[in-house]
Amino acid sequence: MAEEEWDFDSPKSSDKRSIKQKNKKKKQLLMEGDSKSDDDDASANKEKQKKKKDLFVEEQEVNRVSVPVEGNSEVNGKSADSRKDKMKKRKRKKLLEESAKTDKRGICYLSRIPPRMDFDYIRTHFSQYGEVERLYLAPQNDVHSKRAVRFQQQKFSEGWVEFTDKRVAKRVANMLNGEQIGGKKRSSFYYDLWNIKYLSKFKWADLNQEIGYKNAIREQKLALEISAAKRERDFYLSKVDKSRALSSIEERLQKKQKVQQESVVTSNLPVSQQAAKVIRQFPQKQPVANNAGQAKPRLSKDILAGVFRGS
Repeated sequence: MAEEEWDFDSPKSSDKRSIKQKNKKKKQLLMEGDSKSDDDDASANKEKQKKKKDLFVEEQEVNRVSVPVEGNSEVNGKSADSRKDKMKKRKRKKLLEESAKTDKRGICYLSRIPPRMDFDYIRTHFSQYGEVERLYLAPQNDVHSKRAVRFQQQKFSEGWVEFTDKRVAKRVANMLNGEQIGGKKRSSFYYDLWNIKYLSKFKWADLNQEIGYKNAIREQKLALEISAAKRERDFYLSKVDKSRALSSIEERLQKKQKVQQESVVTSNLPVSQQAAKVIRQFPQKQPVANNAGQAKPRLSKDILAGVFRGS
């Protein structure tokens, strides 16, 4: 019986296993095909979207570059005017928003700034009470100290701090005015006091105008000083040239006077005392005697007379 069962069961079990393996393979192939098809569909959709975008961009560029036709010139002019109007409206809105923000801001004035206090300390200190928008510190006009102390920090005389909210600026001015600065005891301004005042109806544009006015006055003063210095220099140089010319004229006159005096003195003296004139003598060669004619032999007169008579 055992042998019959074994013979009966073994082929069936092998067939079932083979069928199961085939079904698994089919399912895996179907799953892979579905995933591939999904991926292909997604990639195809992406490519289609890209093509549509490219076509849309090309159409826009063509519309921008295309020359307007005579019939559509009015439409194009209207579109340009509408764009300009939109740009103007946007600018107006921005200006209105900025003006509204500036109306909400407040400025505190620092009448004195202790030495070795800089922008970072003031910003960090006042940002504890509220948001600080802008900060300006006026440097001291002390040229001697800048030359002597070259590597130390710059000194400031006064300053302005702008807060984003007026109420914060008022509260800070009322709270800190006349109070000790404090901080670290090692700092040089630990025992100094704050001198703060809230400036009502004062805007940052007013500060810019004041600074520009001061700079213009300073430049004018410098220009006037430079022009005055140039005039003094030119005047001095002209006087130097004149003095040199006068001194040279005086020297020439003195020389002439000396020569005239010497000539008068020599003329009044007797001949023996007058200085003998120097007569220069140059060596010359003696002339050569012309003895060439005397050396030649000449015929006597008697011979000549006999010759001519006989003829």
